[in-house]
Amino acid sequence: MSPGGTEAGAGREGTLFPREPRVVSPGAVHVPGWLSTARQRELVEFCRARARGPVPMRQTVLPGGGVMSVRTVCVGWHWQPYRYSRTADDVNGARVADFPDWLVELGRSALTSAYGAEDAAGAAGATRGGGESSGGDGGPATYTPDTALINFYDDAARMGMHQDKEERSGAPVVSLSIGDTCLFRFGNAETRGRPYTDVELVSGDLFVFGGPARFAYHGVPKVYPGTADPATGMSSGRLNITLRETGLPG
Repeated sequence: MSPGGTEAGAGREGTLFPREPRVVSPGAVHVPGWLSTARQRELVEFCRARARGPVPMRQTVLPGGGVMSVRTVCVGWHWQPYRYSRTADDVNGARVADFPDWLVELGRSALTSAYGAEDAAGAAGATRGGGESSGGDGGPATYTPDTALINFYDDAARMGMHQDKEERSGAPVVSLSIGDTCLFRFGNAETRGRPYTDVELVSGDLFVFGGPARFAYHGVPKVYPGTADPATGMSSGRLNITLRETGLPG
């Protein structure tokens, strides 16, 4: 797997063959097929309920006036460029839905699967480049995500290269994919350009990035329409759920 290249086994024909977990870069791990079909259906129903309120799913307006092509709804904390709040002041002013305990457990299970018990301890205790502590004492048992960003991609939606850096915590980000397959571009922490690695994320896949990869640029340059499995509850489009620790009080 070379910088700027494509993960081995990726490509449209790659899904015909078994896909194994792999380290994309130190701290960044791809676990194919982590979610069962039944679990994906449960998550789809949860996301649909949240999209109906109390804050509806919307296209985020950026400070410069641009509008993101993905549609987003949040749980726990509301994200708007580039801060978190408990109320969706840029939508309808309502308080966002609470973050459920079962999502915390799902995030901890994801860390264990991605890193293994020993490796997860180091990742969960990561610090920001400036030395700010993640607040955990190490290990998936202390990982406590308190916000989820739920993004819906239709056929035309894209996500430019960006960093997840509004959080005060340096704890890992847990990313879950359901529905249409996408091309996920995972880069470095210094620049939006190369080196980066392209990874095909299929419905049910888990991607975790923490430690030295926590603030790497990443994006979605392409979604492959018609690849969703209706058994998951998604006949078209892609859902991406990212779990994060904000490190914010309350």
